Amino acid sequence: MTPAPAIVLASKSRSRAAVLAGAGVAFETEDSEVDESALKRELLAAGANPRTVAERLGEAKALAVSARRPGDLVVGADQTLDLDGRLFDKPADLAEARAHLTALRGRGHALHGGIVAAEGGKVAWRTTETSRLWMRDFSDTFLDGYLARGGEALLGSVGGYQLEGEGAQLFERIEGDYFAILGLPLLPLLGFLRERGAIAQ
Repeated sequence: MTPAPAIVLASKSRSRAAVLAGAGVAFETEDSEVDESALKRELLAAGANPRTVAERLGEAKALAVSARRPGDLVVGADQTLDLDGRLFDKPADLAEARAHLTALRGRGHALHGGIVAAEGGKVAWRTTETSRLWMRDFSDTFLDGYLARGGEALLGSVGGYQLEGEGAQLFERIEGDYFAILGLPLLPLLGFLRERGAIAQ
């Protein structure tokens, strides 16, 4: 019987690792070392939309680590925030976080979560989950307090919000998979891992 391959998460993201660990999956992490900013600029210059950017970045991460670890099952993921076709990156500072949240206030946007599994340097599986989120028309007073309390931790999330914390108060409605919103479309990934024999059926 062929032993199950090691599962490797090609990511430095604490939230993605926490989602996978919380599901009881044994895995290792390894930084893909992909220049995400350069690849994103290249894709956008070629006319890629935010959904395609998420898919291609997840693929690039998975393939980069799989090339170094061909015997393992490598998972790469990325997420983009899409406001009417405009891609939002993680805010560089709290002033930019405020600008992003102000732009999103009272409006709906999409989060695209692209995830790819690679083995032997080739794509073995992929999927993309799109969630829709509607922010409420919160007050400037709430926004000021939210930014003050959250501080620089908010800079690690696109849009400057963390749904698993106080960021939940920014929203009035959400449609989509909670885990995908956190950055890792967990349920389809678990289905693939079971099918592949990497975790128990």
